[in-house]
Amino acid sequence: MTLRHLKTFVTVCQMENITKAAKALNLTQPAVTRTIQEIEKYYGVCLFERINRRLHITEAGKVFYTYALHIIDSFDQMEMGLRSWDEQGVIRVGSTITLGNSLLPKTLKRFRQEHPGVQIQATISNGRWLQQALLDNQLDIALIEGDIENGDLRRERIAQDKLVLILPPEDPRKDWEHLYIRDLADGPFLLREEGSMGRSLIDRVFAARKIPLHPLLESVSTQAIVRAVHEGLGISFLPVHLVQENIASGFVATRNIADQSFERENYIVWHRQKFLTGSAKALIKLAQAESYSDEAPKTQ
Repeated sequence: MTLRHLKTFVTVCQMENITKAAKALNLTQPAVTRTIQEIEKYYGVCLFERINRRLHITEAGKVFYTYALHIIDSFDQMEMGLRSWDEQGVIRVGSTITLGNSLLPKTLKRFRQEHPGVQIQATISNGRWLQQALLDNQLDIALIEGDIENGDLRRERIAQDKLVLILPPEDPRKDWEHLYIRDLADGPFLLREEGSMGRSLIDRVFAARKIPLHPLLESVSTQAIVRAVHEGLGISFLPVHLVQENIASGFVATRNIADQSFERENYIVWHRQKFLTGSAKALIKLAQAESYSDEAPKTQ
């Protein structure tokens, strides 16, 4: 079994097509097919099922894919580490929008000062995409808020944050002595898109209270939601770091909810089989240090 076998298999998995994989690898289609057959014969397993002229990866194939990805990555990292002694190369960092607006810029600024030879490639997306990118080895580490459920991902806690309710400036509920979740049942709700970690938290909270959520607006843009709340189109829950200036200026209003906390954990996450270079470990430590130096303020 060689690195060539592993790279061929991974490419077929990612392309989901032998012809496309052969083109990407600059090989013939029979050569790629023969390589897959050699792996299957060597391990005595079926890696793909061929149904209706399409490839479908088997459960054994999924396990092999996970190992193959990180064996290849470990080899690449070994070469980079030995040749440049960890002060060159690339770290691929992902972040959710919330942490990408607050924690990530400060962390990367310090990291570049301390490790000027290391190139950073940063990607901002929602939590669902980031977790899949870590599993597919498209990212090395990611900053994600909320629950991380996949057992193949390792996480280390960074500072908490919280979501806050934001209301139109003239909404009478901002002056109520006590406000409960049931008082929000009629919305209308203006929420982040499905797949974002903040949206997942809101969905769980309202499902537990048996309150249906039918958003009037869904958006990847926090500022679009804030503007819509200001215009009186509905209410929302957004991270305090992203809306505290809008609240302080009176652009939107806020109110604590008596029977529900929206605090959540934040994590720095990577694949359990990921080989972390010294510079990647340094970036993790910087993210942890920066997060605890600037925890979210309390909102009344």
